[in-house]
Amino acid sequence: MTKRIIVDPITRIEGHLRIEVIIDENNVIQDAFSTSTLWRGIETIVKNRDPRDAGFLVQRICGVCTYSHYKAGVVAVENALNIKPPLNATLTRTLMNISLFLHDHAVHFYTLHGLDWCDITSALKADCAKAAKLAFKYTSNPICAGESDLKAVQERVATFVKQGALGPFANAYWGNKAYRFNPEQNLIVLSHYLKLLEVQRVIAQMMAIFGAKNPHPQSLTVGGITSVMDILDPSRLGEWLTKYKEVGDFINRAYWADIVMAAEAYKDEDSVLKGCGVKNFISFQEMQVGAEEFLLSSGVVKNGDLSKVYPIDEDKITEEALHSWYADNEPLHPYDGKTNPQYTGFKDAQTIGPDGKLVDSKIIDENGKYSWIKSPRYDGEPMEVGPLASVVVGYASGNPYIVKVVDEFLKATGLPTEALFSTLGRTAARAIECKIIADNGILAFNALVANIASGDKKTCAPYVIDKTKEYKGRYIGNVPRGMLSHWVRIKNGVVENYQAVVPSTWNAGPIDARGQKGPYEMSLIGTQVKDITQPLEIIRHIHSFDPCIACAVHVMDTKGNELSQYKVEPSFARLR
Repeated sequence: MTKRIIVDPITRIEGHLRIEVIIDENNVIQDAFSTSTLWRGIETIVKNRDPRDAGFLVQRICGVCTYSHYKAGVVAVENALNIKPPLNATLTRTLMNISLFLHDHAVHFYTLHGLDWCDITSALKADCAKAAKLAFKYTSNPICAGESDLKAVQERVATFVKQGALGPFANAYWGNKAYRFNPEQNLIVLSHYLKLLEVQRVIAQMMAIFGAKNPHPQSLTVGGITSVMDILDPSRLGEWLTKYKEVGDFINRAYWADIVMAAEAYKDEDSVLKGCGVKNFISFQEMQVGAEEFLLSSGVVKNGDLSKVYPIDEDKITEEALHSWYADNEPLHPYDGKTNPQYTGFKDAQTIGPDGKLVDSKIIDENGKYSWIKSPRYDGEPMEVGPLASVVVGYASGNPYIVKVVDEFLKATGLPTEALFSTLGRTAARAIECKIIADNGILAFNALVANIASGDKKTCAPYVIDKTKEYKGRYIGNVPRGMLSHWVRIKNGVVENYQAVVPSTWNAGPIDARGQKGPYEMSLIGTQVKDITQPLEIIRHIHSFDPCIACAVHVMDTKGNELSQYKVEPSFARLR
């Protein structure tokens, strides 16, 4: 007898994502389906607008990775118009990008994903003196891990528990057998979780120094940047540098140490050593730190083979919608992408609820359309994008920045290279990428200062939009969740077509016409769920990708008419 588990919604903060899995009598996942139940209208809104407005509009795709889409929208138009921004503008954009990556990765691990690894209630049982001593095992200079620090944290959370108001720690699977940290390790991570609340404020301030505000910065423009006075003011440059060093200190003394600790604690947990069912990876160069130098590399790795990296052929990128709620099923290149909704809904089913009684429920039609997310493919193959792809491609390419930190991680944990191809590896890859940027982002800062000192004060390139000509261009790069691309066609001086192929679309897309599943769905198959009433393993696999479903879906009726209403309710169901 098979059973069906529905986790809806599965994300802690961003977007509406539903996961359905079918498990056998041993609670091993036999099949899995990823469904986005959210829809929006950004790509359509951009049409017929001045292309210079595109960046400001598309950054509203998401409230988390606003700068990613802002930059992508601006660069796509620059690419179409053949504009090369001055080096000062490019490097300032990098400084803003550094702020985004450090914020996104650290917040992901602690706020969005850390509770999949850390049992908060167990931390209340910890011996604070023992925990303080243990912290030195993972770093020579721990932060927020002294005995008095840990005691204060323990008392603070104990107060929450006594009041019955767990706040962000409510509704989790405390005590689940899939947790592996001991009480002292849990207390260390909990302390860093709370410290991050202060650190992320500093990172937001880093973005605002050159971006005017955070989120939704305002200082990028087609051709360059507008924060001229800030980059020419030594005090503003010094302010950014001070905050950068403070954040880098937290990354190395807390985040990195916790990931090494997690690798040690979980290296014998079977479920986290799975989670990488698609071993094709694609990543694009990002984080420019000099005139021609980038911290992250471009390329394609197939079937987990680190001996070969293929160059990216942009013409091989397509999106299809056979199992997505759109009318046009055929694979289309993003320049020719279509966004015409065709919602078919869910099926009725009799399921067994948490109380053991039969209830009427809604399940997806896996043979039909079942998600608002499309299915991107590269040369017809599913690809994983994200920090794991970035690390795999960079490591296989011999990128010195990436090789150094990956080798450091493998040596510190005693794990083989193959362990990267897992949920543990994906979570570690995000910290690896974060550490690379925290340790080497100073190169971009120094390059900017040196260029200004040389007498170059240019911040914007001149250009003309000829309304009699047609243009097309794109941005392709890597953002915190992976490879992002924006594709624009310009005609009569306005945007004729706009498509965004985002990281969560690559990872969360449904089955394609060849029957191939995407990375989310494949990551779950073969995993055993220890307790089907607390499917922590499912959540941990999916959270390791850092889902951003608002980014992945944007569609609306161009006339503003109501198409349908959707109600999302957290649910758990088992199908007989």
